[in-house]
Amino acid sequence: MSSFAKRIIPCLDVDNGRVVKGINFVGLRDAGDPVEVAKRYNNEGADEITFLDITASHENRGTIVDIVKQVAKEVFIPLTVGGGIRKLEDIYKLLNVGCDKVSINSSAVSNPDLINESAKRFGSQCIVTAIDVKKVLDGSYHVFVKGGREDTGIDAVIWAKEVYERGAGEILLTSMDTDGAKTGFELNITEKISSMIDIPVIASGGAGTMEHMKEAFEHGASAALAASIFHFKEIDIMDLKRYLRDNNIPVRI
Repeated sequence: MSSFAKRIIPCLDVDNGRVVKGINFVGLRDAGDPVEVAKRYNNEGADEITFLDITASHENRGTIVDIVKQVAKEVFIPLTVGGGIRKLEDIYKLLNVGCDKVSINSSAVSNPDLINESAKRFGSQCIVTAIDVKKVLDGSYHVFVKGGREDTGIDAVIWAKEVYERGAGEILLTSMDTDGAKTGFELNITEKISSMIDIPVIASGGAGTMEHMKEAFEHGASAALAASIFHFKEIDIMDLKRYLRDNNIPVRI
């Protein structure tokens, strides 16, 4: 395990300008104003914040750009935005208003060259490739797209390696099997991918307790991302960091 500090990243799902949270992508409930929620996390000691624009149809792409602009004025930790990013111009617009990184998912699968082009243009450190995985019958893990509805048939381990080779700076790895269930991260695939590539892997999907966060770090993740446990104050970020520190996981306090 590297001595780099492990990062805690609250994730805000944004739907038409509000933060929402569902379980397994359904049953959304309102969790507040994005600027207020982001400010709270900034003050509570989060290392970064990720926004996912879950209704990122072309028409309301402007909404998230406006939100990022407002948040960047108030918040001094790195901001990542994902959802509906299809071309270099989308990335430029977000970075231009104060976003630090963008996360590309479906568009990376349908157009892998986007990873190379964006890494070359903006630098690898700005480009996070999100991979949504699900275990399939033969025990391997496939990459899913379209909010987890469509199986691409692509092996997740092979894809992670390709993404790394194409210049992505980080991988945001979400397990569809555990997402929203609060039963813990999918440690097997987290460890597999982390041990195989030389860029940070952000574990996502399934955090329910402080111990789950600790396990993700022990299985190779560089960062752990969660939503509802932070939104609804089930876990306090500083309490979590103290717990991790007490368990010999390096964190920024």
